[in-house]
Amino acid sequence: MTGRRTGGALLVDCLLAQGVDTAFGVPGESYLAVLDALHDVEDRLRYVPCRQEGGAAYMTEAWARFTGRVGVCFVTRGPGATNASIGVHTADQGSTPMVLFVGQVGRPHRGLEAFQEVEYTSFFDDLAKWVVEVDNAADLPQVVTAAFTIATSGRPGPVVVALPEDVLRDLTTAEPGPAVEVTEQDPTDDGVAAVQSVLAGAERPVVLAGGGGWTDVGRTSLAAFTEAADLPVVVSFRRHDLFDNTNARYTGEAGVGMPPAVRETLETADVVLALNCRFGEMTTAVYTLFGTDGRPNDQQIVHMHPSAYEFGKVVTPVATVQAGPNTMAAALLAGAVPAGADRARWAGWRTGRRAAFEATLDCPSQLGDLDMGEVTAWLRERLPSDVVVTNGAGNFSVWPNKFMLYGSEARLLAPQNGTMGYGLPAAVAAKIVDPDRIVVCFAGDGDVQMNIQELGTALQADARPIVLVLDNSSWGTIRMHQELHHPGRVSATDLVNPDFVALAGAYGMHAERVDRTDRFAPAFERALASDTGALLHLVTATEQLTPRLTVQGVRNSDGPE
Repeated sequence: MTGRRTGGALLVDCLLAQGVDTAFGVPGESYLAVLDALHDVEDRLRYVPCRQEGGAAYMTEAWARFTGRVGVCFVTRGPGATNASIGVHTADQGSTPMVLFVGQVGRPHRGLEAFQEVEYTSFFDDLAKWVVEVDNAADLPQVVTAAFTIATSGRPGPVVVALPEDVLRDLTTAEPGPAVEVTEQDPTDDGVAAVQSVLAGAERPVVLAGGGGWTDVGRTSLAAFTEAADLPVVVSFRRHDLFDNTNARYTGEAGVGMPPAVRETLETADVVLALNCRFGEMTTAVYTLFGTDGRPNDQQIVHMHPSAYEFGKVVTPVATVQAGPNTMAAALLAGAVPAGADRARWAGWRTGRRAAFEATLDCPSQLGDLDMGEVTAWLRERLPSDVVVTNGAGNFSVWPNKFMLYGSEARLLAPQNGTMGYGLPAAVAAKIVDPDRIVVCFAGDGDVQMNIQELGTALQADARPIVLVLDNSSWGTIRMHQELHHPGRVSATDLVNPDFVALAGAYGMHAERVDRTDRFAPAFERALASDTGALLHLVTATEQLTPRLTVQGVRNSDGPE
């Protein structure tokens, strides 16, 4: 298209030039010109109208993580932007490429505390890789190019672009720019040699893999490298789907509630090859691993990451390599068994760590008539190999995060920033990407109510997952901490919940209440057969704080196992 067009039409054309075919959002008066332009390209760019901006931003982040492409979200000014900020934080901590477009007050009204005005540069400064406000419609192509470049370069992350409403109405003859192509940084030969040198002297090596920006080819290279070198692999918080959990080299997840067996693997390893992961609170077991607690640490840590800002921030590595995860994995594969390395030397170590991990899947009997340990074990055997699982935050997430196994085709969409309400929007986004795939959302009773209105988006978009609502009538995580620190003094953590079955039915979904273990399997089979999606309301015991911790156990000073 050539000639004069509105800034809104130019922006939509710029997105089409970048290959964008899906966007999420909540419509707002501050970007009416964009909505008008989207009307003309409905067959090429699908706009998914959500029910709340937080849900829209979650869907965008999950869509981007699932597809490996830049997620695009539109929200209106002020409350719309602040609601969406939680999704920006999720993308930031999850290293997910995302661009949030925010309507803004007109340029003549800036700085006057106009209706719903927010100064976005300062508001989003600590949450996004880049925040910019467009001053001229003709600048839109350059801004979009920069936004997509920054979102995907180095460590991926979110970008926020503010759009004054008069800029979107202005006419311009500017043309969209070319599609952004970001080349992932290759490791240097010296960097690869440094990794090989450290690995050659290892007795108990482990690969700690994580972060965003992985491709299918990169995951395949990682698997092939660790197989060739026979290395145990631990993934970082909620990055289970980076590595086939059924593979004999997979030894667990370094996440919240890290099992003792996984901690022991990381603590007793003499060499840690940290590939694309951040050393944050979860990875370090609340800053008690890898010398983060100030105690002497003789482990040799090699840190490989696309952002040099991660080097030395938390741990002290013996070597660093700045490179993208996929190019780094390919380079490691090319020299999988370095000179001087004897992979047989650590075969027993790897086998032992796998056995220790497998033991963590054993779950004691749970209180109440519905035993989630038995339910999860059944799902582990029943779900298809390419299942997509989502979850938000809460103690319920231990089931998909610690007792499920994700094969090479399965995906887990779960928030690195531990945000509640993520699982349901993420599940809807996954069904939008791949309508024929089985998508199962694990949600807590409190967690799901933070975005339960997105069942409306699922209905309208015909993107209907299976939602498992684990209802213990409590803010379970906070109740657990209360019992650990203030036993018996329950305060503000009881929940009186709605009729979840009736709610789901109102949104046109198949729904059932399940309160006994033997009733789950047939109910789930009915959920699978439903063409409306499904919600299963699973009633669990309030007294069961975690799979291995009960209220009575805490009060008897047993503590967590």
